Amino acid sequence: MELRKLSEADGEELVRAVTESLDHLKPWSPWAANGYSSEIAAAFLRKAAEEWEGGTAFAHAITVGGAIVGVVTAMRRARDLVEIGYWLHAGHTGRGHATAATAELVEFAFALDGVRRVQIWHDEANVASSGVPRRLGFTEVERRTPAREPAIGRRVGVDVVWELRREDARSRGQ
Repeated sequence: MELRKLSEADGEELVRAVTESLDHLKPWSPWAANGYSSEIAAAFLRKAAEEWEGGTAFAHAITVGGAIVGVVTAMRRARDLVEIGYWLHAGHTGRGHATAATAELVEFAFALDGVRRVQIWHDEANVASSGVPRRLGFTEVERRTPAREPAIGRRVGVDVVWELRREDARSRGQ
């Protein structure tokens, strides 16, 4: 597994990865609920480039053998806070890719000026997504109702918020 910055040239490959995984993504990802197209991918990639340039979000392709199998993004939510979000192709889950990619982005986030906290949010029913912060030493700090995103698919509408603080990461050798 390797990470690299997404580029606008990744559109076709991104559409392939998402459309092959729509049944897997729809229950958890409102952005996938109505399908995925070249136009949606192009708009996402343009926005990702603008956000990277503006220092507000840093979208990375998760690749295996050079092929995109997911995306992990570090989003600046406050001067001291970055949130990490991720998704994987259905055929690449359960192999540690999301955990490895997120671990790299935790390091990336803590290297940004002023960042002292990294968070991961997921719907309470998404047990698979909870494994990533658990394995990386995050602490559950809150459950929020109503959730930021609607209760669609398998979502129950309760956000679970996990946090890792810079001092905790250092003490764990991360």
